[in-house]
Amino acid sequence: MDAEFWHSRWAANRIGFHQNDTNPMLERFWPEVKATREDVVLVPMCGKSLDMTWLAEKHNQVIGIELSEIAVRAYFSEHLYTPLVTPLGNGQSLYEFDEISIYCGDFFSTRIEPTDVVYDRAALIAMPEAMRQMYVEKLLSLVKPGGRILLVTVDYPQHEMDGPPFSVAKEEVERLFEGYQIRHLSREEGDENHPRIQRGVSRFAEEAWLISL
Repeated sequence: MDAEFWHSRWAANRIGFHQNDTNPMLERFWPEVKATREDVVLVPMCGKSLDMTWLAEKHNQVIGIELSEIAVRAYFSEHLYTPLVTPLGNGQSLYEFDEISIYCGDFFSTRIEPTDVVYDRAALIAMPEAMRQMYVEKLLSLVKPGGRILLVTVDYPQHEMDGPPFSVAKEEVERLFEGYQIRHLSREEGDENHPRIQRGVSRFAEEAWLISL
């Protein structure tokens, strides 16, 4: 689960985690965040997600952080955008086009001003258990007091499948964000037609959470 793991996945186009449409939970639950157009939105480990474009239609500034330069370049080229690219040093670059800015580099060393709201669909569940506390601490440092996080997790018997995505159960969400207001928005159980269940996982659920700081 080091940087090379993700670089190799993108280089080999092994990106089953990428969705070819806007995530339904984002569309359904973003109103719960109560974000204004002026609120700055952070999307950690954004890949080339179409969710960025959906958010940019509603907000003046959407900031992504993504390790893979392949993913960042693919996002802009697939949308026929020509971004302004600014080298930041230490192997990082900033890609900017209209409302969208993507910092290309390691999430843990990226420095940005604290944002108003966060949308995390693919970051926490990409972290093995040993890294999740460190990830949440870094994430919280990038959110203003009073900020909100729309978090999407998955829950399944971890021993039945290798992550990522990793299973992050309710108890772990509550532990990681202890001291903050946690609201459980939804739990959607996959049926027998769900791809993960067809691969042999006995159960697979996607959950949505609203974390208020």
